[in-house]
Amino acid sequence: MNPRSAILLLLLHFLTSAAAAGDIFTPFNISALCTSQLPDISSLPSDRLTVLISAYHPSRSTLLRRLTLSYSSLPSVSSVLVLWSNPSSPPHPSLITHKLHLLRLPSPSLNLRFLPIPSPLLRSRFVAVADDDVFPSPGALSFALSLAARHPRSLLGFFPRSHALDLSSRSWIYTLHRDRYSIVLTKLMLLRADYLHKYSCSPALIAARAVVDRERNCEDILMNFVAAMETGEGPLLVAGRVRDHGDPRNQDAGGAGQARRVGLSARKQHWERRGRCIAEFHRLLGVMPLRYSYGKMVDEIGEQGLCRKGGKLVSCDQDA
Repeated sequence: MNPRSAILLLLLHFLTSAAAAGDIFTPFNISALCTSQLPDISSLPSDRLTVLISAYHPSRSTLLRRLTLSYSSLPSVSSVLVLWSNPSSPPHPSLITHKLHLLRLPSPSLNLRFLPIPSPLLRSRFVAVADDDVFPSPGALSFALSLAARHPRSLLGFFPRSHALDLSSRSWIYTLHRDRYSIVLTKLMLLRADYLHKYSCSPALIAARAVVDRERNCEDILMNFVAAMETGEGPLLVAGRVRDHGDPRNQDAGGAGQARRVGLSARKQHWERRGRCIAEFHRLLGVMPLRYSYGKMVDEIGEQGLCRKGGKLVSCDQDA
């Protein structure tokens, strides 16, 4: 047995043993996972989700515990895996629950958000990749999962963005259009489990993954490239209620309206940096696969006409 195979077997044995105990530690090279046999995702249930939550800040442990308990309580969720990417600070032990596993990563690389999860931990055909400060309503997540089963090759998300070509500078930019989108964010994204392996293990993406590490940004844009190269189509935007604790427009408890400056997206020149990522990925991969999508996927179609009831204009199918 060659050394790489021995390391891989040891790692998989370690993960399998730790999965039952809840807490997981990873002293090995994660790239060894790329040499393992891909899980047969067709044999995994399509009506369940494995939730991958990326976490770094110990100060968010209380919120993270609330979110993991909420995810764990949902019947559509088979397991929750916290990817703890802060090697210098251990997570709070209270995070471990019967449905939750904790994977301590060896570095804060954003590429590890798409870690190719081995079969002992991967328990569903689709995975949800989520931030540690975002939680969807149960109905929204269930609807998104039903869409994933009907559109298994598409990325699905709740937070849209766009690429565009700036004609004055003749360069790609990262923006937000009101009528179309070509990117969904990893704030909350659903995807086929084998896309994790495509992202993390493809030799063609080595240079692009290096851009993510250099910029400490843009892993979600690169995953949108990966999916678009696979499908030739844009992502799907899901309509639904999602609580975003990290949005800087959140008000403080006193209602004074003071925005909290939290998270990566609050950093100066964030959008410009992401535009440069789009240009770099285009140059390195030799293709611009991003495609626009239009409209939202909704779980029901109701009456849109307005009627006057009780002195107010309300939806015609709403009781006064």
